[in-house]
Amino acid sequence: MTQPTHAIEITRENGVLTITINRPERKNALTPAMYEAMNEALASAHEDASVRVVLLRGQPGIFTAGNDIEDFLKTPPTGNDSPVMRFLYAIAGAEKPLVASVAGAAVGVGTTLLLHCDMVYAADTASFAMPFAQLGLCAEAASSLLLPRIAGHQLAAEKLLLGEMFDAAEAHRMGFVNRVLPAAELDAFVAAQLAKLVALPASSLHVTKAFMKRASQHEIKARISAEAVQFGEMLRMPEAREAFTAFLQKRKPDFRQFDGAPDGAERGTRNASRPSDVQAVS
Repeated sequence: MTQPTHAIEITRENGVLTITINRPERKNALTPAMYEAMNEALASAHEDASVRVVLLRGQPGIFTAGNDIEDFLKTPPTGNDSPVMRFLYAIAGAEKPLVASVAGAAVGVGTTLLLHCDMVYAADTASFAMPFAQLGLCAEAASSLLLPRIAGHQLAAEKLLLGEMFDAAEAHRMGFVNRVLPAAELDAFVAAQLAKLVALPASSLHVTKAFMKRASQHEIKARISAEAVQFGEMLRMPEAREAFTAFLQKRKPDFRQFDGAPDGAERGTRNASRPSDVQAVS
């Protein structure tokens, strides 16, 4: 059965709860209402004993372009109870296996959410980017913690600091994509992997995943929170305003205008938190 809600389609079939992002007119960009729908689906999956596995996918031919920038600027997330924060905590703490099927672009949170999935399969047409620095922001979804652990510091730094697009083969080499398949074969392969998982004892899946996550669970949630505090500070800084304005005006941002500018009130904004402040939060 399929339940469409705010461009999120929820399907339960053969032990799999599938969350499909379906907003093609905006490249599957995410809004608070869409995050809320996914939160409800994840909570439902947790409570439903017939659900063994959760699948995240995009439709058609794209995963997600990340947050809807226009919507994001109108209603930026505030506090741990915002829909996006509850979504990040939910995927970080999910007890049942999370599988992602990525066809097309996965941008921003579209990439960072994959770091919380247990298995990620991508089409050879998939692409990935974490352009937070390009937007005058910082990493989110605990990506500053998880990506260096998965890929190593240098590769993680290249992707998080430059924010450039990279392909599925590179994502596989980095270690957060399990396998890359021809686009025409992706759905069938993922379905076969899901069937294997569903055939296993639910208790085995649950306990094995719990042991895999136990040592890092608190640290991951603390980093999500710390990054969110920093992210919120930087969102109010002039560099971020320039980056978002340039994006909407379809031009390159000019960050040189801020070179040598004093911090704080003289720049018309609050100071961003220093690393010591972030450490205190985490």
